[in-house]
Amino acid sequence: MRKDDFNIMYNVKVIEELKAELLCVIGDFFKLLTKGSNVAQEAILDCISGAMILLYLLAERLGYSHVAVDENMKKKLKSGIIEEDKIEKEGKDLSKLYTHLKERE
Repeated sequence: MRKDDFNIMYNVKVIEELKAELLCVIGDFFKLLTKGSNVAQEAILDCISGAMILLYLLAERLGYSHVAVDENMKKKLKSGIIEEDKIEKEGKDLSKLYTHLKERE
């Protein structure tokens, strides 16, 4: 077996593990949300930040840089702002996130 074949197999294994972990985190997140207001806020925040980390890692393994992901998110947010998406109309949520991403530069 060639060294390149081993690297490809390893990367596929890592991608599958990241996908499985992402599903688990999202499942945990939905379970927490069904428990109502008694849920520890820290647990919800852990799920959200964990999912975001896994998505960035998965994107990188699939060949997308963190910068590329951020730029694509900004592009999508800007489009939603211009098109006056429902969530943007109600609370300017897209604008807030777009500004946050721009400030990180």
